[in-house]
Amino acid sequence: MMGSFDQFLITLALPWRDFLALVWFAVLWIGYVWYTDHYNTPRPTLRRQTDKFIRDWSARMVERDNRMLDVSIMRNLARSSQFFASTTMLILGALVALMGYAERAAGVIAELPFAQQVSERMWELKILLLVLIFVYAFFKFSWSIRQFGLCSILVGATLPPPPDAEEYATHIDRIATIVSFANSNFNSGLRAYYFGVAALSWFLHPVLMMIVTVCVLYVLHQREFRSRTLHVLLLE
Repeated sequence: MMGSFDQFLITLALPWRDFLALVWFAVLWIGYVWYTDHYNTPRPTLRRQTDKFIRDWSARMVERDNRMLDVSIMRNLARSSQFFASTTMLILGALVALMGYAERAAGVIAELPFAQQVSERMWELKILLLVLIFVYAFFKFSWSIRQFGLCSILVGATLPPPPDAEEYATHIDRIATIVSFANSNFNSGLRAYYFGVAALSWFLHPVLMMIVTVCVLYVLHQREFRSRTLHVLLLE
């Protein structure tokens, strides 16, 4: 087993610049996810502020007798995940088909200005990276769809408004938490599309991939930490 793996690495002969670009890409993506979703930073983010409104919405939902509005909101949220999940499957199908035309596609890319000429095996590795990214995105979107579906069931299982809304504290917390999970998975899948753009630039040159990865990180950070949308949500 180890001998076969070593032979594969020798056959691949990954140039040091491509290896550095690949490590740079992975470290920045993982590091950004940790900083944004897991590190307890005091700075407000778009997702955390949205979670507060999700909880407020859940609290208002239990006060209504007619909850068709809430069901409609759930459908709209799930529809976004469904759109991206189906789009991701189309992208994966195209990438798998591209594997069969690796040599021809590599020749076309090599004719572009500043494009790096690589072997067919190297081209297949770059396609494989995109496949892995969009497989990850599909699992995130599909799980988000499932979670939004579970939340729709919880909305349907909500009893009529009681005299004291505090009786619904656990139910409100349950709905708000699962919607937050679904929203987080959707955000992760959407984030994979951004990093897919960075991985796409690897077809031209590894240095370009490193630059585009930094640009993607900047755009994501601006939208999640410094966007005008976030400033509006922070208004009292």
